[in-house]
Amino acid sequence: MTTVAGLVPYLGGALAVGGVAVAATRRRELMVRWCVWALGVPLVTAAFWLGPPGIAVLAAVVGAVAVAEFGGLLRLGPVDRAVLGAAVVGLVLTAWLAPGEVLRVAAAGALAIAGVPLFSGDAEHGLRRLGAGLLGLVWLGVLAGLVPSGALGLVLFVAVSIADIVAYAAGRRLGGPRLSPLSPAKRWSGTLAGAAAGLLTLAVLSSLTWQTAVAVAVGGPLGDLLESMVKRGARAKDAGRWLPGSGGLLDRIDSLLVALAVLLVLG
Repeated sequence: MTTVAGLVPYLGGALAVGGVAVAATRRRELMVRWCVWALGVPLVTAAFWLGPPGIAVLAAVVGAVAVAEFGGLLRLGPVDRAVLGAAVVGLVLTAWLAPGEVLRVAAAGALAIAGVPLFSGDAEHGLRRLGAGLLGLVWLGVLAGLVPSGALGLVLFVAVSIADIVAYAAGRRLGGPRLSPLSPAKRWSGTLAGAAAGLLTLAVLSSLTWQTAVAVAVGGPLGDLLESMVKRGARAKDAGRWLPGSGGLLDRIDSLLVALAVLLVLG
């Protein structure tokens, strides 16, 4: 499997080629999005280069931001968000410092999330708050799986990102049947083309196994649909507005989260 150091030339080359392609389109929104990638990819790569400590810090920061966006979408109050954020960050740090206690910390987090609406006596919205909190813990807590993943976590991120880009471009060009009512703009043609691009990426990076193939080809699109379902329920176009050209952070990691979950189950 490719190491983090071995990934650097591929990532640099992909950014350079992408920059030339984006410049040729002269579309401002694509240029802005490329600039975000040009800033973010080196930071993410540096975190993985540092090993578990760097990955844990990165995953904890990402988890905290994702919880804030998720809480906004599902209209969770500040206490619900704080407890969910503490549970997700706690899982990430436990995966680094005491990996044998991850299940115990996950259970404690679930109990804490359940306790918020229970102790507040919220009969009207308690069930919704409980369901949203547990969904957030399961969905975003998967970030803890990045800590022991090493270079494979970065490879997975690269593969699902390329798959997403190819799926978007191919779906618009090829058309055909819609993938799901949850995301009418997505097409089966784009999803299949994206899956092929993701598998090719895994092969080039010497990381193609049946587990990683299923994670990218199946988990990636399911992650995108999961966030689409959440956003449709919240009647929101994006999870946030602070990331130029990309909406929110959750919009960028939705595919990675479920792909990582699939890989953890199969691995």
